[in-house]
Amino acid sequence: QGQLVESGGGLVQPGESLRLSCAASGFTLADYSIAWFRQAPGKEREGVSFITTSGYATYYTDSVKGRFAISKDNAKNTVYLQMNSLKPEDTAVYYCATNAYIRDTVILTTSRSLWGQGTQVTVSS
Repeated sequence: QGQLVESGGGLVQPGESLRLSCAASGFTLADYSIAWFRQAPGKEREGVSFITTSGYATYYTDSVKGRFAISKDNAKNTVYLQMNSLKPEDTAVYYCATNAYIRDTVILTTSRSLWGQGTQVTVSS
């Protein structure tokens, strides 16, 4: 049974950076498209970033463009989300998921998507 484990969250001040990791076990991440989602208290979950199976193409929601970067390290079976210039509105639980795709600029998942347990990111002064 495959599993995804997110890590790297924490409490940072506005303007600082964090790098989230999404480590896979039981399967090969290189075989899947991966997305990062986030959910803030009282808000719906939103897709933040997406990377294709090959890793050559990426996508970001408008609110994080130019600040976040998604990448795959196939040797480590891990996907990363580098988050720079963090803002208080980035505060949320961040999740990674497999089998993601994009439709009309929205990042979506399927019934076959595997999700991690999430990691908390808090941006506050």
